[in-house]
Amino acid sequence: MHTHHQHLFKTDLSKLRPTQITVGYAEVQEKRGLWSGMGKTQRKQFLDNHWFPAVRGPNDNFYIVDHHHLGLALLEEGVSQSFVVLLKDLSLLSKDEFWTVMDHHQWVHPYDARGRRRTVADLPRALDQLTDDPYRSLAGEVRHAGGFPKDATPFAEFLWADFFRRRISAKQIKRDADAGLQQALTLCHSPEAAHLPGWSGAAAPLAV
Repeated sequence: MHTHHQHLFKTDLSKLRPTQITVGYAEVQEKRGLWSGMGKTQRKQFLDNHWFPAVRGPNDNFYIVDHHHLGLALLEEGVSQSFVVLLKDLSLLSKDEFWTVMDHHQWVHPYDARGRRRTVADLPRALDQLTDDPYRSLAGEVRHAGGFPKDATPFAEFLWADFFRRRISAKQIKRDADAGLQQALTLCHSPEAAHLPGWSGAAAPLAV
């Protein structure tokens, strides 16, 4: 369905194609809580102002490149439609060429919950097929706690999630989530994290 905005389309959330494999489900739950606390007018204003950035691909599918957590939260709250804003129309490309261009623009992140790169064939075909990555949830909690700011780098929080995945055991997070968060907050200010987007720690002094 077209709107008055030539790059804005209303579409079914169930038809949106993800460009990542996982989400942090704790963040999905948080967004569900925010939605459930809104009234009817607030919900309409929210949907009118929160567009899903998308690329049109083969077979006229919309591939969203951000807001996967929000999309899944809205679906689970029974919302059926929302707006997408078109970033690029690549619908005339073959599938292989389409994914080459998507990769070039950093519009796809095909990594699983163990941090392993998979093929684009492993991407879920719908938002409700996204799987949980506890380390992506941890990265979101660290950001909310002030560990690092929101950054424009594509999939920035997944980079942080993989950083934590290599340094904090899953057993530790499951056993004591608060201790895991504190360890992650310490790590995110360490020189080891200096390469990550939004790092705000102090680098170690240079040797003289």
